[in-house]
Amino acid sequence: MVQRNGAREDRRRVVLYCRVSTSDQDNDRQERDLREYAERAGFEIVGVFRETLSGIRKAKGKQPIERKKVMALAQDRQMDAVLLTELTRWGRSTQDLMDTLGQLASWNVSLIAQTGLTFDLSTPQGKLIANLMASLAEFEHDLLRERVRSGIAAAKARGQRFGRKLGYRPSDEYATEVIRLAEEERMSQRRIAEKLEISKTTVNEILKRYRMEPRAETRSGEMTETVEG
Repeated sequence: MVQRNGAREDRRRVVLYCRVSTSDQDNDRQERDLREYAERAGFEIVGVFRETLSGIRKAKGKQPIERKKVMALAQDRQMDAVLLTELTRWGRSTQDLMDTLGQLASWNVSLIAQTGLTFDLSTPQGKLIANLMASLAEFEHDLLRERVRSGIAAAKARGQRFGRKLGYRPSDEYATEVIRLAEEERMSQRRIAEKLEISKTTVNEILKRYRMEPRAETRSGEMTETVEG
């Protein structure tokens, strides 16, 4: 609570989130602009998070660590809004923006940008846009599921099978090498297991199946003749 012009009013708690794409850029200008914006709007700054991370595919595999921290604070209801210079600093793709916006909206946390669209849940317009974005995200997920189901159905119609082959065991990929080491190099099961970095139990199971399989007994130079006298 803050006293202003003799009247008490709530100050909205905001977190500043700044992101640049490359290490040769810095977040100083973004943070300065956001601080000035928060001051003019009468917001209370409860945290500042700065991140260096490319927005889209170049950063595939990398995660926005600082943004995750912001989301955790939002889930704990420790803020009322996230303040950004523009929405591209937050969403790494349209789908990512819709997904995270939906999460923030469920926690009643706004996403306020200095420029462009703003999802300020304290306004009717912000609530409307948030609901539309959430509906679009659900629609996109439904379309994706339908495309996957259609693709599987079409593949099955062409005779393609899914899942493991009948009788397949995960250990089968080692079988050829296990048998070769045991039969040709006369290695012990323990040494085979160490060499292939698998368990001795797996080695034992492979050799047990191999020795139980019916195999032709006839080899070159080992023909057995039966002579009746």
